[in-house]
Amino acid sequence: MGRKKIVAATGCPTGIAHTFMAAEALKIAAEQLGVDIKVETHGQVGIENALTDEDIMEADGVIIAADKDVQTDRFHGKPLIEVPVSKGIRTPAELIQTILNGDAPIHQVKGRAAVTEKTSAQQKSGNKWIHTIYKHLMNGVSHMLPFVVGGGVLIAISFLFGIYSADPQHETYHPFAAYLKSIGGLGFSLMVPILAAFIADSIARRPGMVVGFIGGLLANDGGAGFLGGIIAGFAAGYIILLLQFLLQKLPASLDGLKSIFIYPVFGIFLIGAVMTPLLVPITGLNNALMDFLSSVQSTNPLLLGLIVGAMCGFDMGGPFNKAAYVTGTALLAQGNLYFMAGVSAACITPPLIIAIATTIFRKHFTPQERNAGAINYILGATHITEGAIPFAAKNPVVVLPIIMFGSAISAILTYLFGVQVPAPHGGFLVLPVVTGAFQWVLSILIGSLIGAILYGLYRKKIDKAAV
Repeated sequence: MGRKKIVAATGCPTGIAHTFMAAEALKIAAEQLGVDIKVETHGQVGIENALTDEDIMEADGVIIAADKDVQTDRFHGKPLIEVPVSKGIRTPAELIQTILNGDAPIHQVKGRAAVTEKTSAQQKSGNKWIHTIYKHLMNGVSHMLPFVVGGGVLIAISFLFGIYSADPQHETYHPFAAYLKSIGGLGFSLMVPILAAFIADSIARRPGMVVGFIGGLLANDGGAGFLGGIIAGFAAGYIILLLQFLLQKLPASLDGLKSIFIYPVFGIFLIGAVMTPLLVPITGLNNALMDFLSSVQSTNPLLLGLIVGAMCGFDMGGPFNKAAYVTGTALLAQGNLYFMAGVSAACITPPLIIAIATTIFRKHFTPQERNAGAINYILGATHITEGAIPFAAKNPVVVLPIIMFGSAISAILTYLFGVQVPAPHGGFLVLPVVTGAFQWVLSILIGSLIGAILYGLYRKKIDKAAV
């Protein structure tokens, strides 16, 4: 009997670390279990190691470890497991074994909507729909991030010429600064439409994307902001699914007409009808939420830093981390540069905790761990939080609170110092455009050092107990 063959697809919202960590974990587990595997990664540069029709046909099962849309329709009729990307990192052998045991449900595609037949255990869990909603949302966030980062950094660079250097009426006006701010502002202005478009794309593919983009424009122009974009994206996606259901009995010869005419015309009309009356209340809610966060930031930085730090350090790239990051991005779009400073500090801290701990307490870590710890200096400096995950996974009950505590200290100090970070990513690479750069680095180093000492002492205690 030949070796079993499995295909997999991994993807995380940022498409930087989790995506490739899950792919590597699945490959290692497959090798240990004597299984052939091919993993397709959906990173920020696009799809790599793409699965061919032949790969899928020959596969005995499919593993989807992703928090974004990875086009599951192509796996129709195959045993398929779909889980968050974090499970691909933490329990790869368990996922592969589920395929080998024949316990994976068969993936069925009905019309345009993909549905996986659930086992009784899945039905009881009630977590499937939560992950589905999260996956749609993160698909929007994933495609939005390059616009935010690119636009935000260009705007930030324009400030180096002077705060008012883009204003033709001001004495510090500089043509190049004005150009940078104009181009960067254009990229930033697409944040909400792109978010809505790709939430809808995850739900209903290209017809949804078109309608979602228009809904996002309505939300953006109407002042509903980030919250309005999320609502527009989900509304657009499900409007298209409704139209597909209503028109499913039309002759197949009209499929082309539906895609190019019926869905765009009726979809855009319906998203306008849905969003127009909602713009006022959503705008009010969005403004109230942002005002509340801004007020907490100034009146109680200790509490805000504790919450932000704990969220960023709790799952390091997962839902809680992304919730804080997305909130910071939304506030950044409204001109609040303080909130993102704390979020960035809290995201940079976890890998630096690991790196510093493996340096100071070298003899309490294996050579492999010390090598991984050294890499975490680079990951932390570039705002890639996920490098700390393998260390936290070994004993999350103890290590996660240490990481959360260190991240919280970094965020609290950042808020107390009043640091402003105009770029939503990049880590220390954006230091030239940070207001209060020295204080920001100091805050991060203090939080990282405290966390590293606590983690190192914990590892020292383990070694003593093992003797």
